[in-house]
This record gives sequence, structure tokens and C-alpha cells, in this order.
Amino acid sequence: MASLQDQFLKAGLVDKNKAKLANQDKSKQKKVERRTGTQNVDEVRLAALETQRKNAERARELNAQRDAAATQKAIVAQIAQLVNKNRQNKGAGDIAYNFAHDKKIERIYVSATVQAHLMAGRLVIVCQGGATELVPRIIADKIAERDASLVVRVSKASTEVDADDPYAAFQIPDDLMW
Repeated sequence: MASLQDQFLKAGLVDKNKAKLANQDKSKQKKVERRTGTQNVDEVRLAALETQRKNAERARELNAQRDAAATQKAIVAQIAQLVNKNRQNKGAGDIAYNFAHDKKIERIYVSATVQAHLMAGRLVIVCQGGATELVPRIIADKIAERDASLVVRVSKASTEVDADDPYAAFQIPDDLMW
């Protein structure tokens, strides 16, 4: 059985040139379909790889966040352990000792010997979770390595006089308790 194209040629409905052009158009169309088919596969593959890369990046970010949270939790636990293990007694609590923490002036009541240790720098105030504790300076340095905002540093009065200070001529008494 002859093809439809051959039948049209025998009947004289189509000439040889038109039949040849039709065959060429079909072969070109098949080539284009083959190319686009492979391009579609490549595009799908690239999209899948991109999605996989994004998922891997997101997983890395989530892991980093979890690690940071675990590290922070461990630091808080270490600080709590250091404070609980090394806290010092405040004494009878008959003298008010004022200190600045988080831009606020706070007060604790201590004994005279504890006040002397605080002023000398042998004891340091640590504010943790709303509680105020006294710890030795060495322990406070270890706590400051982990979180410096918890340690209250008592600044020594500087002997340098600022040129613009209007109160430079007035001396501060040594026994002034603020």
C-alpha cells in the first residue's frame, strides 16, 4: 500500500517539489521537538538541583541556629553553676551599697567587711535573673568571658580633671556614700 503522499502524486493533486518541502518541514519539526525535549529535561533537572541546593542551605541555617541556641543555653548553665558554687555571703546587711547596672542605680545591703572587699575589688557583684550575688573577682572574670553584661564593674574614681567640668574645684569627701 502506498503512502498518502504517493497517492496524491499519482492523482496529480501535489507536485514533487511541494511533497519534498513537506518532508523537509516534518524532519525539521522532529529535530526541534527532540531539542526542546532535551531542553525541558535539562530545565527540570536544573530546577530540581536548585531546589535541592536551597533546601540544603536552609538546613545548614537551621542547624547553625540550633547550635547557637544550644551554645547559649550551655553558657547560661555554666554561669549559673559558677555563681551558685562561688557566691559569698553579704553579711548582716546593715550598710547600703549602691551600684549602677543597666543604666539603673541599685542597692544591696552588706556588712562593713563585705563593703571593704567590694571597694577593694576582691568581691564583684553579679546580677543574674533578677538576683544579685557576690562572687570573687577571679570567678567574675570567668563569668565576664561568657557574658560581660552580668558583671557589675565598680569604676575607681579617676584623679584626672576634665577641663570643661564646672565642679572641678570642689573636692569629693572620702566618706561619701551615694
